[in-house]
Amino acid sequence: MIINHRHTAGKGIFFIGEEGNFLAEMIYTMPAPGQMLIEHTEVSEELRGQNIGYQLVKAAVEYARHHSLKIIPACPFAQAVFKKKPEFSDILFA
Repeated sequence: MIINHRHTAGKGIFFIGEEGNFLAEMIYTMPAPGQMLIEHTEVSEELRGQNIGYQLVKAAVEYARHHSLKIIPACPFAQAVFKKKPEFSDILFA
């Protein structure tokens, strides 16, 4: 599956699907310079059980690493991913 990304004016979204018809999405904001706050992750019934939510969080981690950002996982799903994946700990906002 192709994960798309859109970022404008201090907020963004990683998503699968087309504009207006997202099958999965992870929404974030940039509350301060160098910070990415993951607010919400949602996967449609159609894609559940296919590890899509994890793939969205992983895409955000890769983006944050590339742009020297630290992630604040406010979304319960993202928090769970970060707890299960110690290899993402370098990108967590302390």
